[in-house]
Amino acid sequence: MSVDTAPRSVAQPSRDDQPAGRQPRAGMVGSGHGGHWWLYLILVVALVAVIAPFVWMILGSFKSEGELRQVPPTWWPETASLDNYTQLFSRLNFGQFFFNSAVVAVVVTVGNLVFCSMLGYALAMLDFKGKKVIFVAVMATLMIPGVVTFVPLFVLVANAGLVDTLPGLFLPFLVSPFGVFLMRQFIIGLPKDLLDAGRVDGAGELTIFARIIMPLCGPALATLGILTFLGSWNNFLWPLVVAQSEEKYTLPVALALYSTGQNSTNYGLLLAGATVVIIPILLIFLIFQRKFIEGIATTGLK
Repeated sequence: MSVDTAPRSVAQPSRDDQPAGRQPRAGMVGSGHGGHWWLYLILVVALVAVIAPFVWMILGSFKSEGELRQVPPTWWPETASLDNYTQLFSRLNFGQFFFNSAVVAVVVTVGNLVFCSMLGYALAMLDFKGKKVIFVAVMATLMIPGVVTFVPLFVLVANAGLVDTLPGLFLPFLVSPFGVFLMRQFIIGLPKDLLDAGRVDGAGELTIFARIIMPLCGPALATLGILTFLGSWNNFLWPLVVAQSEEKYTLPVALALYSTGQNSTNYGLLLAGATVVIIPILLIFLIFQRKFIEGIATTGLK
């Protein structure tokens, strides 16, 4: 018998015989990314629509008043100048206005972080009579527009003798129904075993709240802090009514009053002031953006 020693050819698998999960890379790229081009287009358009007003504001703050009023308008300043910022800091008592805004915003933010967390903890973890009634009242308060309570709130502040004072600017806003709801929804998702362990060790409710609950509420606190600071820093109507002297003006009120002359509005001064006003907000958001996004994502409606 003779043995066949000739090399045998190995049959190459055809393209149709390849596993379904191992397709050519070009096909994967074409089917996975090319088909969603419209989604990226929508996102780009939305991004431009959001950023364009801020870019216009910043670029406009370096333009002269004549260039801001010319038709058609220009995006880039023809002759960039710092005259608007020089006029802003020399014409306005900027230091006093900035101090007033900072005090009001910080006190309101700290008050909401502390008191809203306390009430949210009580509504989420404690059992007491009237708990459901209080929660329903908080939810009902969310449905009432702030304009409805504006006049009664001003009457209360006036009767307390707090008109034209810094306490009159921040005391009515130390607790917000949205903050209570936000903290309650976050705390209710925390494990109750931690509270039971603290009670077994002899810890009181304030100790449990301060040492167990608050350290776990970082994302929710960051979310509430940013939103509260943003609303208080940009608040215009309440300081306009309560602050009746220049020494108690906040930045939004001062910019609105001093940028409007007898005949027309000084848009350059207004844009420069608006640019300065948003800087603290941007810095705070950039510092706490991870906690802010995490808080929005993890706070469920239970």
